Amino acid sequence: MKLRALLGLVGLGLAAAVLLTLTIGGVKAARGRGEGLAIGSKTFSESWILAEIYAQRIERVTGEPVRRRHALGGTLLLFEGLRSGALDLYPEYTGTGLVTILGREVPDDPATVLPIVREAFEARYGMTWLSPQGFNNTYAMAMPRAKAEALGVETVSDLRGHPELTAGFATEFVARDDGWPGLAERYGLSLDREPRAMEAGLMYQAAATGEVDLISAYGTDARIDKFDLFVLEDDRQFFPPYRATPLLAPGVADAHPEIGRALAPLAGLLDDVQMRKLNGEVDIHKRDPSEVAAQWLDAQGL
Repeated sequence: MKLRALLGLVGLGLAAAVLLTLTIGGVKAARGRGEGLAIGSKTFSESWILAEIYAQRIERVTGEPVRRRHALGGTLLLFEGLRSGALDLYPEYTGTGLVTILGREVPDDPATVLPIVREAFEARYGMTWLSPQGFNNTYAMAMPRAKAEALGVETVSDLRGHPELTAGFATEFVARDDGWPGLAERYGLSLDREPRAMEAGLMYQAAATGEVDLISAYGTDARIDKFDLFVLEDDRQFFPPYRATPLLAPGVADAHPEIGRALAPLAGLLDDVQMRKLNGEVDIHKRDPSEVAAQWLDAQGL
């Protein structure tokens, strides 16, 4: 692991431990009283929807109640929840496990990311990754569809011929090595004007109104469809796959084999388009994530 990543993980892990104690300090004790498995989610809609799908599926199969701990925080807070025993599982992304938690470089072959994180998490933390749901919520370069079609831009490599494009990127994407700096280096890209750092919601709106030509989208964000954006092919496979997968706390897979049995039918069932639609039900149409999750499970006969 890189030293910077290690120091960051240690420092943030300590902060996460304190916040976790304040936020869900009673969960670990509650589990000891037989009050059910504890499932967490991050603060964005997709994580909440997936956690609800997991919880409801487990309840339907086992008949036992599941304790929800939704919108707890970011990656390291949820990860610390697994390490401390306050949580039993939550939806995590393979790319996040690889880059953010393990501090690893992205391999040339994206298919190796899941085996890498599975082996490393088991050896280092005793944690278990189950099977991914299918979609890939990775970073994505996106443009207004009409603009992309007019210029004949279909891949990230095609951007090399258009330095005149204006770009607005999420703030962290502008500075991170696995964001614009690394992407520009991998593809040999340069723009006549420096990309603007923008809040995500404003970024999508700016693309829709023509204020910017290029943004750093997220693969399953419902605003891609809402604003009719075109996602460019990452033809040099710079971004690691961010495949949502149930991540289980140490010992949970062995102690509760019913989790694996309950969640196994979910493997590969959700593609990018379907996940965008589910996210849109929550983010755009303001429906309750638990209702959206239940409706989707019913539609799958699960």
